Amino acid sequence: MRPTLRFLSDDLVERVLDESMRVLAETGMEIRGAGMRRRLLDAGLPTDAAGDRILFPRAIVEKAIADAPRSFVLYDRDGRPHADLGGDRVHFVPGSSGLKWLDHRTGAVRLADSTDFVEYVRLGDGLDHISYLATAFSTNADIEAQVSDAWRLFMVLTNSRKPVVSGAFTEHGVPRMVELMQLFRADRGDLAARPMSIFTITATGNFRYSEDSCQNLIDCVEAGIPVEIVPVTLMGLVAPVTLVGATIFHTIDVLAGITMAQVIRPGAPVLFGGAPAAFHMKIASSPMAAIEAVALDAAYVAVAKSLGLPCQSYMALSDAPVLDAQAGAETFGSALVAALAGVNSVSGPGMLDYLLVFSPAKLVFDDDMCGQALRFVREVRVADDLPVQGLVDRLMADQHLIMADHTTAHWPAEMYLPSPVIDRDNRENWLKAGGKDTYARACDEVDRRLARYRPVETDPAVEAEMRRIILSGLEEQTELPTIPAAPEPTAEALAGAFPGARGEGAARGRRVNARRRGA
Repeated sequence: MRPTLRFLSDDLVERVLDESMRVLAETGMEIRGAGMRRRLLDAGLPTDAAGDRILFPRAIVEKAIADAPRSFVLYDRDGRPHADLGGDRVHFVPGSSGLKWLDHRTGAVRLADSTDFVEYVRLGDGLDHISYLATAFSTNADIEAQVSDAWRLFMVLTNSRKPVVSGAFTEHGVPRMVELMQLFRADRGDLAARPMSIFTITATGNFRYSEDSCQNLIDCVEAGIPVEIVPVTLMGLVAPVTLVGATIFHTIDVLAGITMAQVIRPGAPVLFGGAPAAFHMKIASSPMAAIEAVALDAAYVAVAKSLGLPCQSYMALSDAPVLDAQAGAETFGSALVAALAGVNSVSGPGMLDYLLVFSPAKLVFDDDMCGQALRFVREVRVADDLPVQGLVDRLMADQHLIMADHTTAHWPAEMYLPSPVIDRDNRENWLKAGGKDTYARACDEVDRRLARYRPVETDPAVEAEMRRIILSGLEEQTELPTIPAAPEPTAEALAGAFPGARGEGAARGRRVNARRRGA
C-alpha cells in the first residue's frame, strides 16, 4: 500500500465539478485570442447573449476530459524514456518565473544573467530527486526579450539531458522553441511521439485567457508538446477566500484550458495544474506557501484525481527571503503534502521570496527535502519481517541487530541517506567541524556538485543551428551572451571530497547568509 492523502470526499468532489461545469456553461470564459476563439466557435461552442464570452456546454467539457490522456511519458534530450506522468507517480522540478539570483558565494541577491542560469542547469543536472529541469528564471538584460525564452531553453538543452518544463512569454514564442527541440528528434512527428518538454499555459484570472496564452496553447498542442494548465488562483482577491469556492473557481479555469486543448487536437497530453496563493490583505502579498494555498493545491489535485487526469502544482517552495527555518518548514511541509496527494509534476524547488528569487543553495537543500518526501510515500510492504520471531531470536542472542542478515540485506534500500546538507551528527562533532549552519552546508554542496559536473556533448552542427535560430530573432543585439565553459571535474571532486567537508582538513571561510548581511 502506498501512503496517500484523501482531502475531499467523493460527494464534495462531484459537487465541485457540477458547479464548475454549470459556470462554464452559463457564464463561460473570455477568450481574447482571435485564433482560439475562432476554433472554439467552429467546434460548435456557443457565446453568451452579448457575444463576448464563449460558453462551454457540459457535454463538450466531458468529452474533452474523456479525450485527454490519463498519463504520458517525458523523454530526455536523447530520446530515452525519463518520467511517466500519471497515477500517483511524483516528480519534483525547479520552480519557474524568477527574476533574481541569490549568489551563494557572496550572499547577494541580484538580477540573474546567463552565467547564473547555466550554473543552475549544471547543478540541477546531477540532483537525484529533481526529475527534470525548468527554464526557471529570467536572464534579464543580457538577451532581448523576444528570444529570451528560446535562449533559456538552449542553455538547458546544451548542458543537460533531462527533460524541461518551459513556456513562451510572448504570443509567438513557441514556434522558435519547437525548432530548437526538433533538432534532437528525427522530425516533427518524432518530437510529438517522444516529447522532451512540458509548456506552461497560464489562465489569466477572472475567467479569462489572454492572447498570449491562447496562441501558445494552439502552438504547443499542434506541435505535440504536453501542456500544464496553471491558473494563479489568488484566494481573497480574484477567487473566494474559502476553500471550496476557491477550488471551484480554480477548476473552472483548468477545465476551460483542457477543453480548448482537446478541441485543437483530441488526445493532446495536458496536466491539471495550478499555482494558487492566499492574498494577504494586511501587507498585500500573495504567499504561495501559505497553508490555505497548500490546502487549495490538495483540493484541486483531488478533483484531478477523480477525473483520472495527470496533475501539476506549485509546491515544495518557500516565500521566505532566504534559506532559513521558515524556508525549510514551508518547503518540506508542502513537498510532503504533494507526495502524499500524488502530484505528478511538482514545481517549486529552488524558489524563494514569492517565486522572485532562485537560490542554488536552496535547490540542493530542496533536493534532500524532496528525497525524504518520496521516501515517505514508498509502498509499505512486508520485507522478511512478518512474522518477526527470527529477528526476536537474533536480538536475544546478540543483544543487537547491527550484523543480522536481515539488517545488512535491507539497510541500503530502507534508509534514506541525505547529502552533507543535512547534519545527522551530534553537536560536539558539528562544532569541531566548524559549526556550519544549513545555509553554509548547502553552499558547500553547491560547489561540490558543480565541481563534479560532466559537460554534456552536443553535436556542433546542432548547436550552431540552435544559435542561428535564436540569432535570427534578435532585433538590435548582434551576438548571444557568452556562456562559460564547464571545467573538467577533478579527481578530488569525483571522489566526493571538497575543501571544508567534515574530516577534510581546514574548513573554508564561513558563508555569508543573505539575511545576516542585510540583503
